[in-house]
Amino acid sequence: MYDFQPDPDRPKAELYQDLADAARAITAGEPDWVANMANVAALIWQFVPQLNWAGFYRMVDGTLVLGPFQGKAACIRIPLGQGVCGSAAASGATQLVADVHAFPGHIACDAASASELVVPVIRDGQVIAVIDLDSPEPSRFDDEDAAGIEALAAVLASAI
Repeated sequence: MYDFQPDPDRPKAELYQDLADAARAITAGEPDWVANMANVAALIWQFVPQLNWAGFYRMVDGTLVLGPFQGKAACIRIPLGQGVCGSAAASGATQLVADVHAFPGHIACDAASASELVVPVIRDGQVIAVIDLDSPEPSRFDDEDAAGIEALAAVLASAI
């Protein structure tokens, strides 16, 4: 049994370090990528406040396909270059969007989403998945959130 207890009063950088440490612990020695993504989606949901969606899209034959997540039902397939997730996957770069309604081509899976952070998971120079966080709060995410989820993506590159 795992008992990870995030402390919301800790500085954000420390909270993300705790999240990365928990992800390392929960994925250590487990070869099944579905189990690892599912557990890490649950950890993100537990550790990161003010979210209405947290999870993964996996790269499958040049298209993003829904992976394990927490939140409402979501879009199943996202073409590369479309929406925030497709842009992150196509560019291989983090997308930090303060107002999703101002993002050209935003794909709205949940009308309550106001801001979004999408971080590619890269292994051997290739995007293998993206981590997608949505919030009903405008401008919810900042550079510190991006750095924390980028560190998590680096941990997961070998576990998914």
